[in-house]
Amino acid sequence: MRLVSLCPSNTELAAYLGLTDYLVGVDDFSDWPESIQSLPRLGPDLSINMEKVSKLKPDLVLASLSVPGMEKNVEALKQMDIPYIVLEPNSLNDIKTDMLLLGEAVSKEQEAKRINERFDEVIHFYKSRSAKLEPVRLYWEWWPKPVFTPGGGNWLSTISRLAGGVNIFEHKKEPSLQITWEEIREQNPDHICLAWVGVQTSKINPKIVRKRPNWQDMTAVQNGRIHILEEPLYCRPSPRLLLGLKKLASLLHPEHFPPSDHKDPLYTSFYKR
Repeated sequence: MRLVSLCPSNTELAAYLGLTDYLVGVDDFSDWPESIQSLPRLGPDLSINMEKVSKLKPDLVLASLSVPGMEKNVEALKQMDIPYIVLEPNSLNDIKTDMLLLGEAVSKEQEAKRINERFDEVIHFYKSRSAKLEPVRLYWEWWPKPVFTPGGGNWLSTISRLAGGVNIFEHKKEPSLQITWEEIREQNPDHICLAWVGVQTSKINPKIVRKRPNWQDMTAVQNGRIHILEEPLYCRPSPRLLLGLKKLASLLHPEHFPPSDHKDPLYTSFYKR
């Protein structure tokens, strides 16, 4: 079966189902797993070259509506009569649903169910431990200017809770919010988590946070709790979020959670200890 993925999270979802050998083309930003690096690139996820997609003669295109602006990809696929499915995950439960949807589309239903079972086991492990902790308050930053942050409708609010924290904008229902520096300062978070979409960690300078007006008095800034986190582990709705959860929980409460490493919790048994 010839598959094309139009965004990184879909490529990662396909990888968890063992479909990397089926992929014949991906968007420019897909960078995991390593085995997809040599595949034809079809443009950034918001500007996919549909002529290139068509020439690959896919049996199925994995489209997405997880980011505003992706609607035009779906319209183009429809107009060109290219077979596709659309995923629109905002929560961890949505990711599990998408796993089953993709599994059904490629006749890998049992594999999808097995992955989801392990997914639930990992979630249960963190939920049971975090329930015993006093949550610390987290501010997540997806983009610095204008400032964007996840709200209660986004997976990072759930990830925060599972890691023994709470997203300071969890009370906002939207998956993504545009806010001001003053709104953040008024919330006075314990930790600041910088995961800028599409930006490598080496390009993020925490000094710019300390220079924001009146931020020097914030608890997180005074205590040096400004964390630069990997965008692929926190900003993409795929099962790799659980690796991000593992890192975050260890960062916030190292005495209560397993140490952070590069071992994917979906393929290890640490949560049974």
